[in-house]
Amino acid sequence: MKETIQLPKKRIKASRKSPKNMIIYGPPKIGKTTVLSELENCLIIDLEDGSDMVDALKVKVTNLEELTEVGKEIMKNKRPYKYVAIDTISKLEEWCEVEAKELYMKTPMGKNFNQKYPGMSILSLPNGGGYLYLRIAFKKWIDKLNKLADHVILVGHLKDKVVDKKGTEVVVKDLDLTGKLKQITCAGSDAIGYISREEGTTIISFDSLQDVTGGTRCPHLIGKTMPMKWSEIFID
Repeated sequence: MKETIQLPKKRIKASRKSPKNMIIYGPPKIGKTTVLSELENCLIIDLEDGSDMVDALKVKVTNLEELTEVGKEIMKNKRPYKYVAIDTISKLEEWCEVEAKELYMKTPMGKNFNQKYPGMSILSLPNGGGYLYLRIAFKKWIDKLNKLADHVILVGHLKDKVVDKKGTEVVVKDLDLTGKLKQITCAGSDAIGYISREEGTTIISFDSLQDVTGGTRCPHLIGKTMPMKWSEIFID
């Protein structure tokens, strides 16, 4: 028999302060991998062959099969890292496009896709139909990766996007993911930080400014733009 749901009769205190799932993003060569290397007990899973210049806990993977094996080893060893960083989710999206095509080809509609359109991307389907399968594949992998450590950091690239703000075109600094993938991934994160450099100092902003995608549900980070210090982000 299903247990009776007990409704709370008083306010329940917060169980944690630090972000469990976090996104950092910024321009290329801004130092994202370097700041990850400075986080104690953080495994960098390098998807873009970009960690050669840093001393770090790191492992390179070149495809989803290798990523699966790394995940299995982490779980088999009882999640030995407090932090796991995926560098980058832009590359993960690229790999998931192949898996999305495989998912589509398992449906009655898509079983002859390769024969009819050899070498064609799933994203070329009419009316954006292929993006559904990309979202399914990508979300499956994000859910898997989020189980690998107490704190998972997703690293992304920067995409400049022009939007209309009351008749004025504004260039917005945005996370480089396709369509609704960005919305889904950001919604599942406790903090989104934009990395930049100012006078030789690495800066992270959680402030959802007019021209920057950012934000957080962690009270100690709301509205903050500050020098990059992990000790001020992960406080419990």
